[in-house]
Amino acid sequence: MRQVETDNSSEERRGETGRPMTDRRKKSRFPTPVATLLAETFRGKPLEKRLDEAEIWRVWEAAVGPQIASKARPTGFRDGVLTVLVASAPWMQQLNFMKRDIVERLNGKLGKNLVREVYLKSGRPPAATPRADRALPVRRQLTEDEKATIEAAVEVVSDPELRRAFARLMAEQLSHTPGKTRQ
Repeated sequence: MRQVETDNSSEERRGETGRPMTDRRKKSRFPTPVATLLAETFRGKPLEKRLDEAEIWRVWEAAVGPQIASKARPTGFRDGVLTVLVASAPWMQQLNFMKRDIVERLNGKLGKNLVREVYLKSGRPPAATPRADRALPVRRQLTEDEKATIEAAVEVVSDPELRRAFARLMAEQLSHTPGKTRQ
């Protein structure tokens, strides 16, 4: 077998697979969805878990149906427990009987066993509104802690251009959310 010498002076960049990064991907007819790009980028990293958890809100109505979704909405998720705000006592009682089914439906839509338990809480769930109707809050300056959080989150991205893009995206998102008030 013939050995091929490589010229290390060009310092060819290689990806995690060891292949040169100059290898082109197979061209696709359609652009890759941003959600897919984010999932691939953060695979095996701490942010991957947060992306998976955010998917719960996206699939909620498809998993439980429009009738239940109009009376109950997820409000929090921690350690496999999904907190759901329910509009009334009769609905809470009905959903209490359906907890196991809701967990199975959600996990089926998510494609993984992310939700272990549903915790029902009485209250008025926010109405589902189309994203186009939602107005962003007034833009605000980021705190030094938020800037540091962004830097820490994007430092795992090796490509400088992609790192800057993610940092801008995160900064833009944070600047449109209410800041924490100090007491």
